[in-house]
Amino acid sequence: MTEVLVRDGSWTFNGDVIRIVPAKERGVNKLRQALGELVVPLAAVAGIAYQPARKGGQLRLRMREGADPFSHATGGRLPEAADPYRLTIDADRTGAAEYFADEVRAALLSEGVPDGPSDRFLLPGPPVPLTANASDGLITFDGEVILIEFNWAADTTKRKAGPQRIALADLAAVEWIPNGGLENGRLRFTRKDEPSTRPPIKYDPSSVVLWGLDKETRTVALLVTAVVARLPHPLAEPPAIEAAPPKDDDHDVVLRRLRELGALHRDGVLTDEEFTTAKQALLKRL
Repeated sequence: MTEVLVRDGSWTFNGDVIRIVPAKERGVNKLRQALGELVVPLAAVAGIAYQPARKGGQLRLRMREGADPFSHATGGRLPEAADPYRLTIDADRTGAAEYFADEVRAALLSEGVPDGPSDRFLLPGPPVPLTANASDGLITFDGEVILIEFNWAADTTKRKAGPQRIALADLAAVEWIPNGGLENGRLRFTRKDEPSTRPPIKYDPSSVVLWGLDKETRTVALLVTAVVARLPHPLAEPPAIEAAPPKDDDHDVVLRRLRELGALHRDGVLTDEEFTTAKQALLKRL
């Protein structure tokens, strides 16, 4: 077993999984602490690198596209400090970090783990229920239903619409854009039967406005990840459509045609070769 233990947390590798545990120290990002311990299967890893710095360095894990619901949900929209797959290395632990990266790379090579996309999530989403705060409402997700309850800051249109309950089975997509600069962010849910033309976020009862407060960003990131993890995987192949079994009347039609072909063959209208070819084509329909 290989381990890197630093003030920022610990990473442990046993050949099959990488166990990531953030430290509980005050300086560690709170979103990483909220995510808690992550057990990353080797099959979910695309690569690993140790980047030395003037004092210490950083260990970085690169996840395969589609393998991790958190990475898919956040899409690089979080600050580096909130990335659970980065570990700040103390100056006296650089050797251990380099050895750790070498061991994981060797395992990836020996196991033949592809660095391409995964068609299923290899890590689970956060446990539910979860609640996220927004500037104009409160969002709750229990694993099956998303509930949006608007507060006093919500536009009159939203408050008149009342609480919104969106079943996961009816959800087509979730869009999360954190705030940027002076622009508010947004969290928008799209139902499968939603019209293509949507009102602005301020008036859309299936959406909430985000101010970008630390706690807001943290809770929204967890909730969106939990929702994404329970939706159909975006890279999964659609289920194969099985051919419908032939109907009874189809059988009758085929049998009648076979009798007709037999009569034509007996009467000399069809040659042996023509009869055989037509007969085989009809039998395939049974």
